[in-house]
Amino acid sequence: MNSPVLRSVLYMPASNQRAMDKARSLPADAIIFDLEDAVSPDAKESAREKVLAQLAVGGYGARQLIVRANALSTPWGEADIRALAKSGIATICLPKIETLEQLALVHALLVECGRADVRLWAMIETPLGVSNVDHLAQFDTLTALVMGTTDLAAELRVPHRPDRLGLQYSLGRCILAARRSGITIVDGVHLELDDPDGLNAICEQGRALGFDGKTLIHPKQIDSANRTYGYSDEELEHARKILQAWDSAQAQGKGVAVLDGKLVEVMHVDEATRMLKQAQRLLELESTS
Repeated sequence: MNSPVLRSVLYMPASNQRAMDKARSLPADAIIFDLEDAVSPDAKESAREKVLAQLAVGGYGARQLIVRANALSTPWGEADIRALAKSGIATICLPKIETLEQLALVHALLVECGRADVRLWAMIETPLGVSNVDHLAQFDTLTALVMGTTDLAAELRVPHRPDRLGLQYSLGRCILAARRSGITIVDGVHLELDDPDGLNAICEQGRALGFDGKTLIHPKQIDSANRTYGYSDEELEHARKILQAWDSAQAQGKGVAVLDGKLVEVMHVDEATRMLKQAQRLLELESTS
């Protein structure tokens, strides 16, 4: 499966017109217009109207646009889904997903609105969500898991440590579920805005764990995520050498190749191919943003 480029996924409050306008010029791979946590109860309906107007105007280039709706269990959830179905948005993010029934109810509402094609992102923010993630990740129209690490840490009663020790099991389990189902998974936010070293370390950890990218809460966090979850010139050159060595070995009828004294097998070829395709998509994204 060809996964999208989602190194940096920036939350933008749907109640903030200036922020949503600014997103058109930011180097984020994706923008989540947020109708949930970032909007106070008395501003929910006006924020919904603002984001609908913003989507109608467009101008975001090749950036992927997502709207985080309120949960169906809230007074605003159903109205959010119905309005977004009419907007033409391709992807809706759903908060605090714990059961298949929650996903099915949203999908049924979208079908009723004539938008069975809308893709869903599920936020995993609770112990029950983590426990059920293997099943959630296999839902037909689900294309990404989004870690809600702030709420998850609170519910697990674990401290916010730089190494995220108390979250390791949950993060790993969700990554395994995403890989098993062939969908994207992005890491949770880093709350400290004036902590570039901490952000870099968390991004490095996230990539080492297997995340595809990171959700962000401020534009100044974008560069760190793009750099860490992108590919260096050295990585891309090594990937090309792997393919060259493999092609040469295949031409000689060999089942394995050797590069710099190390065996190259099919798994390495597959990863090098994926990396180069992602890098090409990234170039295309940057040229049209």
